[in-house]
Amino acid sequence: MVLSRMHLVLCPFKCIHSFIGISSRSFMDLRILVSTLNDFASPALAESWDNVGLLVEPSPPHVVKTLFLTNDLTEEVMEEALQRKAELILSYHPPIFRPFKRITWKTWKERLIIRALENRVGIYSPHTVYDAVPYGVNNWLAKGLGACTSVPLHPSTSPSYPTEGSHRVEFSVGPKDVLETVLSIVRGMPGVSSITTFPARVDDKEHIRVSMICTPQGLLQVVGQISKNSVVYQKTEITALQKPLLQHTGMGRLCTLSEPVSISLLLERIKSHLQLSHVRLALGTGKILDSKVTVAALCAGSGSSVLQGVEADLYLTGEMSHHDVLDAVAKGISVILCEHSNTERGFLRELRDLLADRLNDKIHVIVSEQDRDPLQVA
Repeated sequence: MVLSRMHLVLCPFKCIHSFIGISSRSFMDLRILVSTLNDFASPALAESWDNVGLLVEPSPPHVVKTLFLTNDLTEEVMEEALQRKAELILSYHPPIFRPFKRITWKTWKERLIIRALENRVGIYSPHTVYDAVPYGVNNWLAKGLGACTSVPLHPSTSPSYPTEGSHRVEFSVGPKDVLETVLSIVRGMPGVSSITTFPARVDDKEHIRVSMICTPQGLLQVVGQISKNSVVYQKTEITALQKPLLQHTGMGRLCTLSEPVSISLLLERIKSHLQLSHVRLALGTGKILDSKVTVAALCAGSGSSVLQGVEADLYLTGEMSHHDVLDAVAKGISVILCEHSNTERGFLRELRDLLADRLNDKIHVIVSEQDRDPLQVA
């Protein structure tokens, strides 16, 4: 009887402790969450024309308990996000793309921003960042082809490397006083960085080798200075720097199927993967539904610019211009079009699991049920 009473007393405390533990793991500060999202897929991988990252930030501190995923942020989706009490919306397509001159109730995109701010809801957009990463939209789309190996059509370059157009300049200096004079000049130049020195032997004499990274502007100034000293100038080497390519990262994918399959079978695989009843097909010149596909090039969304000029048996994308389809067909390349967002939206379910794992289930990650492609078969 005594043990029974002790159990009745201890149980509530145990339950309270458990509740506190769960509660302490059920939210994240917005800035910490954004930092985690940026680490998951660096905004530096985005295309130069894109607008990615945190687009709407409520005044801090802002706590996020529910992260709401959508492909497009429409007014219907915003209403759903508010009803589900989301504190941060991750919208694959950026709702803010072109600059606003005013924020009024006049247009639907302006109304989205007003409602987000009034309800203290942040908006984050990854867009082409998720196109580029190895575990992103394009790799998910490639799964619809069946077993295959894929490589980016347009590989990304390392964002942490010196900017495009930079050069490494190296030259040797003998006397110490000359070295100090040269260093005092170049250290103050704009566009010059990473200046290092190391011992070197030139013509059987001890010298100091000077190395630096220069922007195009800095290069002109450095060469202008060292050319005044003919001895130094003759021992100068200038190397153009190219950013190293990132493995498995970039726009589009070129997919080689493990074994050739017919266009008709590929159509069924793609429709099943995207959960679509219909897609659009343009058969390449001389091709029939039984023609085999070994290599397919794909790009989620609008693929014209990414797929242009790529040699493949088939193109898979959301949308292409009429004339780009004609060009592909004339080359014997078949084209499958699934509508823009239909080639992206299904990735959100995979993303939900990826983010839940990355965030250690600290917050609730949910996918919109109202988000859908605006086009339908009528």
